[in-house]
Amino acid sequence: MAVEKIGEKYRCNVCGNEVTVTKVGGGELVCCGQPMEKIDVVL
Repeated sequence: MAVEKIGEKYRCNVCGNEVTVTKVGGGELVCCGQPMEKIDVVL
């Protein structure tokens, strides 16, 4: 899944690492050799 905007959150389904996007540069986030899953954040 391509990164689209600042503030998006992603999780690795293998190790559980979580990432919050601070700068959009395009491309796809990968961890443990697999694409990270975008997670919805409820505020």
